[in-house]
Amino acid sequence: MMSDDIFDLSGQVALVTGTSRGLGQDIARALAKAGADLILTSRRRASLAEFEAEMRVLGRRTLALELDVRDLASIQRMAAEADAAFGQIHILVNNAGCNVRKPALDVTWDDWNLVLDTNLRGSFFVAQAIARGMIAHSYGRIINIGSVTSVFGYAGLAPYGASRGGIRQLTMSLADDWGQHGVTVNCLAPGWFKTQQNQVLYENQEWVDYLTDRIPVKRPGQPHDLDGAVVFLASEASRYVTGQTLLVDGGISTGSMRATVPPKQRS
Repeated sequence: MMSDDIFDLSGQVALVTGTSRGLGQDIARALAKAGADLILTSRRRASLAEFEAEMRVLGRRTLALELDVRDLASIQRMAAEADAAFGQIHILVNNAGCNVRKPALDVTWDDWNLVLDTNLRGSFFVAQAIARGMIAHSYGRIINIGSVTSVFGYAGLAPYGASRGGIRQLTMSLADDWGQHGVTVNCLAPGWFKTQQNQVLYENQEWVDYLTDRIPVKRPGQPHDLDGAVVFLASEASRYVTGQTLLVDGGISTGSMRATVPPKQRS
């Protein structure tokens, strides 16, 4: 029986890829607090032990599985193990990703393949593997993690921006493909959040001040800033929302330059 609370995820199973650290853990934690049981993945299962224990303290059934999203056999094995353990997966969050920061002229063939194979190809084949079960049950919520780079271009991020722009397009295609089967597919696109991938940038206070000035709410994202959005997209509350990109970016996607001179600079 469905709860009267359309944001309640009790009795549902959420699979979140890339949960050994960072935003993946924050996302999984938010889903667990909303009531979902969890399947956690990482390339090394041992790296999930501490977080797995934390989720069990919340009273959630939790399963940790190895997954390399660049390896089709690994994806298929993970999907089979998850299905055998839980029977039905209601929610998939495609979070596993990587980045290579280089000027475009310095990007190598292998750099490009690493980022695109992980962020874009991996997300598609994980979604494909999990969607088979969702379609069989006529229900599913797929959340692909994008980025403000899904809609903005930044120097030094050519492969990453291409992969995240691709995620946005992939989301729309899959939404059209699977909507008739009760599966919604949306893209959650965070703005500038401090993670292990980009923490070196935040060590430069001048850059942090520059970034903060460009964000309308005047601060970078904090982990809990994604909680409401991910629970919304995972829940019954978003049942008529699909193929969309939800930017959680403090407004930086409104534009990066002022159209007027700040009052203190006027003569």
